[in-house]
Amino acid sequence: MQAVTVADRDTAPALTELPYPHAAENDVIVRVHAAGFTPGELTWPATWTDRAGRDRTPSVPGHELSGVVAELGYGTTGLTVGQRVFGMADWARNGSLAEYTAVEARNLAPLPADVEHVTAAALPISGLTAWQALFDHGRLTAGRTVLVHGAAGSVGSLAVQLAREAGARVLGTGRPADRDTVLALGAEACFDPLSPDIGEVDLVLDVLGGEVLDRSAALVRDGGTLVTIAEPPRGPGIFFVVEPDRARLADLAQRVRDGRLRPRIDTVRPLAEAPAAFGTRGRTIIRTA
Repeated sequence: MQAVTVADRDTAPALTELPYPHAAENDVIVRVHAAGFTPGELTWPATWTDRAGRDRTPSVPGHELSGVVAELGYGTTGLTVGQRVFGMADWARNGSLAEYTAVEARNLAPLPADVEHVTAAALPISGLTAWQALFDHGRLTAGRTVLVHGAAGSVGSLAVQLAREAGARVLGTGRPADRDTVLALGAEACFDPLSPDIGEVDLVLDVLGGEVLDRSAALVRDGGTLVTIAEPPRGPGIFFVVEPDRARLADLAQRVRDGRLRPRIDTVRPLAEAPAAFGTRGRTIIRTA
């Protein structure tokens, strides 16, 4: 099968031929139709080593996927061959930028027939991250004010929509060119991330890190929360890594079906162009079938 692989940290991703994957216990083999990736994942330790710390290169990046179940591993229940599914590929195993990939069944949810694979591939990590940041860690409720950094990005754009639907007052940050997009998503205002005019909020969702994260702590009023996915904060705050959640994935897909949630997709490319896509801006989804 064809797949995008990375061989070492000094070599760019490349399209190569790999053997068909093996379905371990409780796995499924997915015929990938569309896949999402994060350019920054080439710096993640799990891209290069397995859970025991052993080198696993050449490895396949990409951790969001949508496709069809091609094979069930021993003991796998809850899914059937031929079923449309979407979800998260495992962190320390070969990922989604391939024609086929092996995934733990618990990381996948059924995909309704009226949700396109390209749309579904933009949901798993971004959607679950936004939800878990806002509601599981941030405890956001109606009437509270949330500041979403990077509000036009893949995580931020979904967070704005989810927070607005929950009845929160939503502020966003982004580049000047993103202002209209952020406002159209439902934010009340869009600021520069380091603007002195933001004021106090109940919750900050940070995806940027660095100086933006450091200065965000001062924006949180007493009793509020700072949540970040970029790096551990130096002071009070919550840093987390997204976790799989089949039930929440199904909920996100239903929101897409109802027109209540729209993932950000800037570009769709074929698998052959995926290696070049790691060096571009914007949200890119790779179509593999």
